[in-house]
Amino acid sequence: MLEQTILQLRQLKLSGMANALTSQIEQPGTYEGLAFEDRLQLLADSESQNREHRKQQRLLKAAKFKLAANGQSIDYQHPRGLNQSMMASLLHCDWLNKSQNLLITGPCGTGKTYIACALGHTGCLKGYSVKYYRISRLMLALTQAKADGSYSRALQSLAKIDLLILDDWGLEPLKAAQRNDLMEIMDDRHGSSSTAVISQLPTESWHQSIGDNTLADAILDRLMHNSHRIKLKGESMRKLQSKIDGCEHLG
Repeated sequence: MLEQTILQLRQLKLSGMANALTSQIEQPGTYEGLAFEDRLQLLADSESQNREHRKQQRLLKAAKFKLAANGQSIDYQHPRGLNQSMMASLLHCDWLNKSQNLLITGPCGTGKTYIACALGHTGCLKGYSVKYYRISRLMLALTQAKADGSYSRALQSLAKIDLLILDDWGLEPLKAAQRNDLMEIMDDRHGSSSTAVISQLPTESWHQSIGDNTLADAILDRLMHNSHRIKLKGESMRKLQSKIDGCEHLG
């Protein structure tokens, strides 16, 4: 009868309960003394935890992070102006709940992308949907969406993402159509979801990098309103690591 029950649980896609019941059967000395209600609660808890874990894995896979980053591995020792107290607040993810934005600027190699991916990873673990894009790849995807007739659906999909991470902002000049695409994205997301922007350019240069005064005003007004800012500085962490590795090799 128990084997039939386990089979039915799996058919009903209650694998967490099925696995927990199997564990109870295999360890009779541990669970026989518990009341029926207590054992049933353990099964329900296992199912809940299993579903939460599967959801987290789906969100992490869908995010397509550039780096396998996490909040516990952020380096606060490197002198780059990273405020640990501010990061602790951001890792709490209340800014995502409030649909606030995040602007990360600094020289190449200072860990901007890692920080953004770490925050995104934490967001996924807390149940938020996240998606990482390099600006050039996003623009290309939207151009292809226009060609195959899925442009409207693509914009709707972007609008629903809790945290959209845009990397390499301002690295390449935008074409007129791309500026319009960016405006559509920011307008759809304004006040309803969060956007994190990563750029080597200081925010003071973003207006000029967009290339159209009217659209730049509209885009940046929506992006910079109610935003957190991380301004990194200093030498490239990759160059520093290369020097350390070189010295260790020589040693």
